[in-house]
Amino acid sequence: MAVTIDPRPTVFGDRMIITGRYEAGDTVIDLSSQLASIDAFIINPSDGNPASLDGVLDPANGTTYADGQLTGFDQGRILTAASIKILPPVKTQTVVAGTFLAIGRRS
Repeated sequence: MAVTIDPRPTVFGDRMIITGRYEAGDTVIDLSSQLASIDAFIINPSDGNPASLDGVLDPANGTTYADGQLTGFDQGRILTAASIKILPPVKTQTVVAGTFLAIGRRS
């Protein structure tokens, strides 16, 4: 598991755009060696993250629903000033591989 940062970031003023890839199972993209803070980011998972629902759901106390398939995409949030936390759609899942783009203030 390793995050790969493309070797040629784009710089404009005090801002930098960094692109790269993350592998399946990676949970953090640490950009602190290049950025002081992240203004915005995009993560692009390579595929949906399917999860099966086990058993019968009864969310309304008497209204039941059969097993099903839930497919979602990994999401992200800013963990620290210069790192991104990648989150799967369901806690029991593993993050799928993908690419990212981050814009932030240069360090």
